[in-house]
Amino acid sequence: MISPPPATAASSPARRRPAGAVRGALAPLVAGAVALGGLTAWTATGAAGSPARIRIADARVWLPYAGNEFTVAFFRVRNTGGAHDRLVSVTSPDTGRAMLSRTVRRGATESMAMVDTAAVPAHGTLAMSASGVKAMVRVSAPLRLGDELPFVLRFRDSGPIAATARVVRLGG
Repeated sequence: MISPPPATAASSPARRRPAGAVRGALAPLVAGAVALGGLTAWTATGAAGSPARIRIADARVWLPYAGNEFTVAFFRVRNTGGAHDRLVSVTSPDTGRAMLSRTVRRGATESMAMVDTAAVPAHGTLAMSASGVKAMVRVSAPLRLGDELPFVLRFRDSGPIAATARVVRLGG
């Protein structure tokens, strides 16, 4: 019977395991370090955890025509923050609750559809317009060109933000 060669310290199974274990653990450790470095850089640049920062500009209400009790209000909603937000309602002490709506086109026909909310993208703008999202309001008293109406726009995450809209001519 032939006997196996004597085991040396370098080739014994007990000696090989620690080196293999270190090599096996190295890949997850390197991946974790790279991920941690990326997250640290992302946080340091201010991108991580940056909430929505909402600003309202270019607020206007169309002057109702021919005795119509409904009109529309438009706002330019700018989000300079790093998180998305949603416009959930528009109110005014002068007009009551406004209904958010958007124009829907089917061929040559346009109609209005009510919407529950309107998206305000991170680092983006919701530009309300006659052909897009708008706030439909009921006028309780006659309006004149140049009048100013107070509004409160409520956002899912940012909460309520006050704005003043100027009454302008239709299409203005």
